[in-house]
Amino acid sequence: MEISEIKSRPEFSSKEKLNKKITCFSKIIDELRTRPIPPNVIETINTEISKVNASPGSEKEYLRTLSKAQTNTLKVIEKELNLVVKNHYRNLWLALGMAAFGIPLGVAFGISLGNLGLLGLGLPIGLAMGIAVGTSLDNKAAKEGRQLDVTA
Repeated sequence: MEISEIKSRPEFSSKEKLNKKITCFSKIIDELRTRPIPPNVIETINTEISKVNASPGSEKEYLRTLSKAQTNTLKVIEKELNLVVKNHYRNLWLALGMAAFGIPLGVAFGISLGNLGLLGLGLPIGLAMGIAVGTSLDNKAAKEGRQLDVTA
């Protein structure tokens, strides 16, 4: 079973943002073609691509459908095949680091020094910790061959 292609839409050829999104999704699909993928995952990906190809309507509606299809495809390949795009974990842990490490550290600084104005001091610390954890997970995924050569 083969992964389908995204049909080109000549009416949107002059839209730069849309073309970038289409190119990104096409690169993900091309990268997936080089790997062994079970038929049930290929069927799910083809379903998402057929939704994009069948999308009538305006540029905004097409962009929304394309973005949703790309997100769903990335979720499926992460869950089923344990494959991720470049910087996936860094982007994920950036926000998690700020929330899980940064805010509690900021509260601890603020309360211990008696000035809750220092609450924001923990956010950059959490940001740095999150980027460090995410980057190490991205490097681990690259060494294990679980990283697609695409930045989404």
